[in-house]
Amino acid sequence: MVGSGSWQRVNSQTAVRSPRYAVFDLAEGKPYVFRVLTANKHGISDPSEITAPIQAQDVIVAPSAPGRVLASRNTKTSVVVQWDKPKQEEDLIGYYVDYCVAGTNQWEPCNHKPIDYNRFVVHGLTTGEQYIFRVKAVNAIGTSENSQESDVIKVQAALTVPSHPYGITLLNCDGQSMILGWKVPKFSGGSPILGYYIDKREKHHHNWHEVNSSPIKERIFTVENLTEQAFYEFKIAATNLVGIGQPSDPSEHFKCEAWTMPEPGPAYDLTFCEVRNTSLVMLWKAPVYSGSSPITGYFVDYKEEGSEEWITVNEATTKNRYLKVTDLHQGKTYVFQVRAVNASGVGKPSDTSEAVLVEARPGTKEISAGVDEDGNIYLSFDCPEATDASHFTWCKSYEEIADQEKFNIETEGDHSKLYLKNPEKSDIGTYSVSVSDTDGISSSFVMDEEELERLMVLSNEIKNPTIPLKSELAYEIFDKGQVRFWLQAEHLSPDASYRFVINDREVSDSETHRIKCDKSTGIIEMVMDRFTIENEGTYTVQIHDGKAKNQSSLVLIGDAFKAVLEEAEFQRKEYLRKQGPHFAEYLHWDVTEECEVRLKCKVANTKKETVFKWLKDDVLHEVETLPDLEKGLCELLIPKLSKKDQGEYKATLKDDRGQDASILEIAGKVYDDMILALSRVCGTSASPLKILCTPEGIRLQCFMKYFTEEMKVNWYHKDAKISSSEHMRIGGSEEMAWMQICEPTEKDKGKYTFEIFDGKDNHQRTLDLSGQAFDEAFAEFQQLKAAAFAEKNRGKVIGGLPDVVTIMEGKTLNLTCTVFGNPDPEVVWFKNDKDIEINEHFVVKVEQGKYVSLSIKGVTSEDSGKYSMNVKNKYGGEKIDVTVSVYKHGEKIPEISLPQAAKPKLIPASTSTPE
Repeated sequence: MVGSGSWQRVNSQTAVRSPRYAVFDLAEGKPYVFRVLTANKHGISDPSEITAPIQAQDVIVAPSAPGRVLASRNTKTSVVVQWDKPKQEEDLIGYYVDYCVAGTNQWEPCNHKPIDYNRFVVHGLTTGEQYIFRVKAVNAIGTSENSQESDVIKVQAALTVPSHPYGITLLNCDGQSMILGWKVPKFSGGSPILGYYIDKREKHHHNWHEVNSSPIKERIFTVENLTEQAFYEFKIAATNLVGIGQPSDPSEHFKCEAWTMPEPGPAYDLTFCEVRNTSLVMLWKAPVYSGSSPITGYFVDYKEEGSEEWITVNEATTKNRYLKVTDLHQGKTYVFQVRAVNASGVGKPSDTSEAVLVEARPGTKEISAGVDEDGNIYLSFDCPEATDASHFTWCKSYEEIADQEKFNIETEGDHSKLYLKNPEKSDIGTYSVSVSDTDGISSSFVMDEEELERLMVLSNEIKNPTIPLKSELAYEIFDKGQVRFWLQAEHLSPDASYRFVINDREVSDSETHRIKCDKSTGIIEMVMDRFTIENEGTYTVQIHDGKAKNQSSLVLIGDAFKAVLEEAEFQRKEYLRKQGPHFAEYLHWDVTEECEVRLKCKVANTKKETVFKWLKDDVLHEVETLPDLEKGLCELLIPKLSKKDQGEYKATLKDDRGQDASILEIAGKVYDDMILALSRVCGTSASPLKILCTPEGIRLQCFMKYFTEEMKVNWYHKDAKISSSEHMRIGGSEEMAWMQICEPTEKDKGKYTFEIFDGKDNHQRTLDLSGQAFDEAFAEFQQLKAAAFAEKNRGKVIGGLPDVVTIMEGKTLNLTCTVFGNPDPEVVWFKNDKDIEINEHFVVKVEQGKYVSLSIKGVTSEDSGKYSMNVKNKYGGEKIDVTVSVYKHGEKIPEISLPQAAKPKLIPASTSTPE
């Protein structure tokens, strides 16, 4: 600072490598001068000339360079780049990211417009290549210097946990254990699977129990120590280098009952290979339970996915544990099962396999059919493995073709074609080709009537030109329910002609069928104002333009027609509905920050006379204020959602122009989704875990805006999931979730975590119950426990004494009651706070340590007064007061209130008995 007389080093920690440097923390309005020193390995130079005085003030300058740049793996072709914001970021517009291949120093931009956040995903990178990234900031003044370069990163997908196993199968049961098998996950997560974890639970039980604490590597496992006749379900999770994946869906309920049937158990682990367009090879493993005799063979069954009827592939059993299944349909999806056979019969089928799409993988060579540029139909086969000595042999129905009048074969190198000279129906059949000297390479092709027809149509189009179409005949439905049929040709000349045909009958332009053609665009259309059930059928447009012609058809029969009719009717009704008051948006829901479920809908075309109502299960649902229909938004709040709120909610609109209704059923998945949405709000706003000590133990509490036990919550101790038990009880109220540690010990020290799942994210709160926190909580628990024990065992009066007694002179008064205490309490009687002298007049009895009585024989007026009984042991006691009123014979009975049970007064353990 000017006038201070001393120099201050600005960058004492790190040398500056740039000829520019920003100086911070200067006093505003004070003048400063600066000088610069350079340094190398030999030392520091003399200072530079001193600058002119300059004052620190707010000016906009170019931003400083961004901080550390971190690149991390994302996918096989992208990388995530993150960086620290610059220290000086005044009026920052955004950032530019550059990349270069490691070792090239050729930088390329990743973005051409600045991004306004410090994270960017760079796409389009080469898998396996190594890259370096850098970032610079930009504002209105200009760009900053480049940041430091990131570390070199290799582009590859990020590792993830494996997907869940599936196909859990019961393979054997002896009444005390079950043998399970399952299939590997479909995705390993990019890392080898290291093993599996199994959980089990009995039917109707809520909690899952771990079967194995260490991962098992095999996909078959015996679960021991099960209860006979009980039903169990299982779920399995796989683990890899990254961690444990999601568990499988729970298996079906397996009954723990010994298998004694003579037939074999199920085969398992069905797998597939050599999948072709019409065939595949299937493999499986032998049953673990073979029955009363050895397995002699297998039957294989299959069906299309969604079908109910199984088809047996092999009429006779196969002894192999594999089978080639043929005659399947290309593009169809099938499921399979295997049945083992022994001397006693056919065993239970395996679990149904996963669905298999029958379609050849890329690279598989098969016979292809086509039409060449001259319109000739051919079958073609390529065999890269063919040698100079190889020979292509073409067959039909597996007999070599020799008819040169019907067929022509052309072979060149590794490519061969079979031409059909004059194709006709007799050419339908199975064609095959084999190539010698290639280890049996062959293929087949079924030329059915449909395929031959397709090829002949294509051949005819080439030999006889057709009018190309931009769009085949299609339909669209207008807002008022009108149906428009249209197609578009690539080009139509002014001389082109056309006609519409419906169910083989030509229709002309009329009020019911408005037909027109725009030859400049090639669009031909027909509009039907009212589409009815009588309009089912086939619609065709035929076009002629010189020698070229074409036609396009649209079949609207059955389900296809019903779909069009229903949509047209729907649009027509929607148009009519919107002429009166109607719902612009039907009932939907969300959750407010106050944990209320909000039902919402939007209305339109209303007026003052329009009546709006809320109903639940068709009963009018009263609300404090009706919605303002002019604003168009109607809302209904449901606070603290619970099962009692389930039901059908309906909103209705009505006036003289019409009516409309919207329904939302709160049940099933909708209700579950609402609970998850509530969990999201509650989990986000949940309080830190708090400690509450009770006589039973230490309670951890998490306060929330709302809590219900239907929420998916978990408690963890040292990252191990806690199951509710006698020692650790889990529960909650509307305001909180809690976990009670009963009779805590040293083992209960450590970190506790409360977790609530909202369907997507886990919200966690943690508390370290160790050290001073545990000691203080444990000490308070011990005090409360001792106080509760003392309260439970102190001397007390169970009952029997009234607060007021009125008796006539000369009678005998009996005051009796029951006392309790552990140890047995001491009982002392007082009159007007003085000890009663026991004699023939005053008789005190204590029977069995709990039945106490005071008898006053021949009462006189002198016996009137306050009588007290003290019941006390080492834990404390109680004092009971009874007021006795004696009146003489002939006197009017005093008017007093009806006697009530005397109320005891507590005597602490440290309080001595009054004398």
